[in-house]
Amino acid sequence: MTAYIALLRAVNVGGTGKLPMSTLKAMCEEAGLRQVRTYIASGNVVFTSDADEAQIKRVLEEKLRTHAGKPVDVLVRSAAEMSGVLARNPFADKPGNRTVAIFVDEPLPADALDNARSINGELMHLAQREVYVFYGDGMADSRLRIPACHAGTARNMNTVAKLVQMSASL
Repeated sequence: MTAYIALLRAVNVGGTGKLPMSTLKAMCEEAGLRQVRTYIASGNVVFTSDADEAQIKRVLEEKLRTHAGKPVDVLVRSAAEMSGVLARNPFADKPGNRTVAIFVDEPLPADALDNARSINGELMHLAQREVYVFYGDGMADSRLRIPACHAGTARNMNTVAKLVQMSASL
């Protein structure tokens, strides 16, 4: 049994994609996932499963499409992978609420940050399936766009740390 974390994209953010976490938890349990726990209303779920990442992604996206009537992207990481994301944070000395990891499904090309636009003091670091960004002045006024991450979802490092802690207890 492996501990995993699923990150839903564009759920309960800015008035879009409303999904109560109790409904998400029930969907995960119906999909056969065990020890399901959600964290904050932005679509974070920790659980255990014997299935692999691709199988979990597929079944959750199918259930969410049925529920929402439209596609909802899900990114899945093992607890060990997420722990590595936290450990490799190149901006660990910066505030966790101003530093994010943008998660994507596939490994990013070496030039993924070359086409970033509207950079205004943000610091970026490329990892394998994540891009770390430190928003010095906060995210609210940032217009940063990273085309290679357009299908990704971001979580601040405080959230990543909490998900790592929750998954470690499973």
